[in-house]
Amino acid sequence: MNQTDTTTANTPTSQSSSNLPADVIANIHNKLAKELGIKPAQVDAFVKLYDEGATVPFIARYRKEKTQGLDDSQLRALEKGLNYERDMASRRAKILELLQSQGNLTEALQSRIEQATSKLELEDIYLPYRPRRRSLAAKARAAGLDKVAKTLLNNEVTPLDALSDYSLPETITDDTGAEIDVDFSDTEKQLAGVEAIIIDGWTQELELLDNLRSGFAKTATINSSLASDEKREVGEKFADYFEHSESLARLPNHRLLAMLRGRQENVLVLKVDGEDTPFVDKVINKFELENTKPQERHDFLITAANSLWKDKWRPHLEHRLLTEKRLAAEADAIDVFASNLQHLLMAAPAGRKVILGVDPGIRHGVKMAVIDAQGQVMQDGEGKPAIATVYPFAPDNKMDEAKATIAQLLKDHQVELVAIGNGTASRETDAMIKELIEADETITAKAVVVNESGASVYSASELASDELADLDVSIRGAVSIARRLQDPLSELVKVEPKAIGVGQYQHDVNQAQLSDSLDKVTQDCVNAVGVDVNTASPAILAHIAGLNRNVAQQIVNYRKEHGAFTNREQLKDVPRLGVKTFEQAAGFLRIRDGEEPLDATGVHPESYDLVKALLDKSGKSIADVLGNDSLINTLSTDGIDAANDDNISIAAIKQELAKPAHDPRPEFKTAQFRDDVNSVSDLEEGMQLEGVVTNVTGFGCFVDVGVHQDGLVHISEMANDFVEDPMNLVKPGDIVSVRVISIDAKRNRIGFSMKSEDAASAKRATSPQRSTDKNAENAATKPAKARKNSRAKPANKAARTANTRSDKPKPSKSAKPKAEEAKVGSLGALLQQAGLKK
Repeated sequence: MNQTDTTTANTPTSQSSSNLPADVIANIHNKLAKELGIKPAQVDAFVKLYDEGATVPFIARYRKEKTQGLDDSQLRALEKGLNYERDMASRRAKILELLQSQGNLTEALQSRIEQATSKLELEDIYLPYRPRRRSLAAKARAAGLDKVAKTLLNNEVTPLDALSDYSLPETITDDTGAEIDVDFSDTEKQLAGVEAIIIDGWTQELELLDNLRSGFAKTATINSSLASDEKREVGEKFADYFEHSESLARLPNHRLLAMLRGRQENVLVLKVDGEDTPFVDKVINKFELENTKPQERHDFLITAANSLWKDKWRPHLEHRLLTEKRLAAEADAIDVFASNLQHLLMAAPAGRKVILGVDPGIRHGVKMAVIDAQGQVMQDGEGKPAIATVYPFAPDNKMDEAKATIAQLLKDHQVELVAIGNGTASRETDAMIKELIEADETITAKAVVVNESGASVYSASELASDELADLDVSIRGAVSIARRLQDPLSELVKVEPKAIGVGQYQHDVNQAQLSDSLDKVTQDCVNAVGVDVNTASPAILAHIAGLNRNVAQQIVNYRKEHGAFTNREQLKDVPRLGVKTFEQAAGFLRIRDGEEPLDATGVHPESYDLVKALLDKSGKSIADVLGNDSLINTLSTDGIDAANDDNISIAAIKQELAKPAHDPRPEFKTAQFRDDVNSVSDLEEGMQLEGVVTNVTGFGCFVDVGVHQDGLVHISEMANDFVEDPMNLVKPGDIVSVRVISIDAKRNRIGFSMKSEDAASAKRATSPQRSTDKNAENAATKPAKARKNSRAKPANKAARTANTRSDKPKPSKSAKPKAEEAKVGSLGALLQQAGLKK
């Protein structure tokens, strides 16, 4: 047995609580318990397991008794909060240490630091005390002007009188003894140094700063404008923000990210605006400057107060408020991406069926490959891969030849499903295949359109080269499309989540946080389903609790060398898979038709003795109880010591036995696209269509109705009642009924509604004008790229916004311009729909 454990990708990397004092640890645990609405004992239990190297999926499933039933979402929130609070505690201790060494730490300041709730607030508190040897105030102090500043603050003297006894040192050095090159040779420069010292002292009035920040945050606006006229055309997608102003406090997250993208591309200039006078007055009142005498002193100090606000605090507050809004917007965007990815990964699998994968194309042909029930490319009678490329469309127009080839593949391999990628020529290919299926009664296959975003990324990857070494890159895409229908989770984990394109402004957020969030979502999904260790790829094995890419590859290598695993115990012989790793991973690795029936279930090996004792007492076999819910409920636990296991309850084990290898994913079903609607030009306002939700955002959802262009259902059109969060109503993969309410064929924008026609009519009667706030989503779209081009670089996908305003004139069908050839894929349309695609 291999006793060596490796550091895994799923092992927590946060600092251990052992570095923190006991009272700090207790405070963190109590705070997390209060925030999450759980007991401190549950937090304590999780932290102990987490610091010992247990992963969240393992704790959620196999340590329920210890955490008193916390589920994976609660544990993920706890994990995130714990790491953040530990980082906060570490930084808080460092700041206190620095202030103590400077001699600046007071009881009030320490209390303030201990009560800080964010890293941003901590740094704000420390900012006035941060050593700045090259600041004007520091230089002025080094030149001895601090005495002059004190005199001016505390005595009724003019600034010049305060300087009367000042003598400029021959050399000026900082606190390290290094000579400073600074000029205080004349009165004007000396007074500037005095003012800097006074302002620097005032900046330590943090309660005043809090008061000003609160007031400024309520009234501040964010203004965006066009950077220059030459940017007008190239930045047309940001046209809604060329002259835009709104309350910063009420600014929606997605709109802020759109503006920030415009600034990043040098198209927009952003400015936080607000009043000055009320806040300068508060500074004057705080320091009691209004009645200072004589007049020269009064004017000097009032000027300093203005400078404190306008030159110091206001720029700082503008930056902080915008930073806080940006961080909140990024966190929201990451949550949107994570939620969409979770629903996509947990989409219903078609299951173990023979599938023909079809990657549509025009000039380069329609590529096809047949996979068997295990996802492997099938072979023909001559031992060659069951693949083909046909050219049914212009310029070749070999339609009859293409149909014959496809029919032969369907018949020879008894294909059950045809998975057609939703790229260029998808609907034409779909129509062709359905036509030949209907014309031949011996063919029983059913055609299904599959989202193909990221397929080209997989095709050119190192993993695809290993898995499909004998196949051309162009054919690998067809294999991936077929596998996506068979088992979306197993195939999509082979593609970096960002390449799948279900994010909201995914390139504008903190990439490390995004990757971490998506990795955890993927891990939770994979472990919720479990994997067959004898068929799983290294890509999916790497997401199993306790494993990483290295160990996953070792499992595959061992499998190739020694044959299929016959029991879980053999996993202990895999190099670099030690005791701890086995504990974390074993329950999620399934072995079908092996020596131990329990190995095919979610029962952890540590509980096998309990199960066997339970069965022995009742005189039943494993074969009797697996999947037999009624019989399992009759099993008695009296007198079984193992039933008192403090890791997992007997009830949880019974549940696993009742549903062995239970798959939590929904039942497989597909949407029925209308045969007479194949492009944007076929749409008419008022049409009722069935479609698939491809993406959900904070402002609505996008729906694919089979016209190569997703349409937007704005949040205001999602239901007859108020919708607070679109994610509470729909999720990616849902099949919904929509009504066409607006069409902009020139810009490939479609507006849908999920409301009933009666409700929509009633609303129009009472409120004919829609809110112009819908421009929020129209970050001025550029013409959409062809879907194939969109696939080519999925990591750079951006979205366009569909215009759903019903108060604009709508063209009649006869006047409707022909849709552009440019088409966009379903997944990944979000960033372009928001107008942020270059």
